[in-house]
Amino acid sequence: MKKQAPFVVKSISEQHNALSLAKPDHPLVGIFKIDDINFEKLYKEAPMLTMDLYSITLKKNVNGKVRYGQGYYDYDGGVLSFMAPKQIISNGCEDYQPTGWCISFHPDFIRRHPLAKKIKEYNFFSYSVNEALHLSEKEEEAIVSIIKLMQQELQSSIDAFSENVLISYLELLLNYADRFYNRQFITRKGVSHDLLTRMEQLLHAYFDSGESLQHRYPSVELLASQLNLSAGYLSDMLRSLTGQNAQQHIHNHVIEKAKEMLSSTTLSVSEIAYQFGFEYPQSFNKLFKNKTNQTPLQYRQSFN
Repeated sequence: MKKQAPFVVKSISEQHNALSLAKPDHPLVGIFKIDDINFEKLYKEAPMLTMDLYSITLKKNVNGKVRYGQGYYDYDGGVLSFMAPKQIISNGCEDYQPTGWCISFHPDFIRRHPLAKKIKEYNFFSYSVNEALHLSEKEEEAIVSIIKLMQQELQSSIDAFSENVLISYLELLLNYADRFYNRQFITRKGVSHDLLTRMEQLLHAYFDSGESLQHRYPSVELLASQLNLSAGYLSDMLRSLTGQNAQQHIHNHVIEKAKEMLSSTTLSVSEIAYQFGFEYPQSFNKLFKNKTNQTPLQYRQSFN
């Protein structure tokens, strides 16, 4: 059976039409209540869709508590999720009627502003749905207040200041989200530490099995997939715990394994570099020196 292609939404107008909403107040920005979506029609006509838009969704009345590891968390205020353009959304039937808000905007809306570049630094636009931001009541109030200010601005007459005001509100919302995500990593430290332990176990198993010598050291994407996380979420979580991202953790293991090989084998530095997947030995030398303040050769000579 041929797999159904996702329904493609290219503009704010097309999004509003697909969701059975009234025409948007702005050609590049849309704000609407989730309550107003015709979910029955959406599930039937677009079980999967992808949008050429950024989307920020605050969903309330989430069905049941959210479970992380062995514990449940009672952030019942709301769940905030982020979508970047071209991501695929699966629309499955829900056994409850969600409420809340959604902000969507086309990349062209921010293209002439510094936010166009900065927005790529917000990793949460690539987080998975299960890595959404769970808000406390006060945090939800802060987000909703910004959304309502943006909606009020959209419904006012457009003038020379409209675009800058809307983008300022949008930046404020994203900065709050960045703060709240860091809070989430802290309040769920037990779960985060458990994930850190599991990641370290995966790395130890990978290097001890010799797989790294047959292929290449594991990528962040590979580790994240084995932990059922997105690469961005894994790196941000690790950085909040240890000050180092996932790539740096992997490099730490590369260096430890390389030290073992330098001290116990006769393999040349180039051979060791190639076995770890480095195309150029110079890149391996640079990484090793950055981590140890010695070149690989200097480290080996210290054992003679």
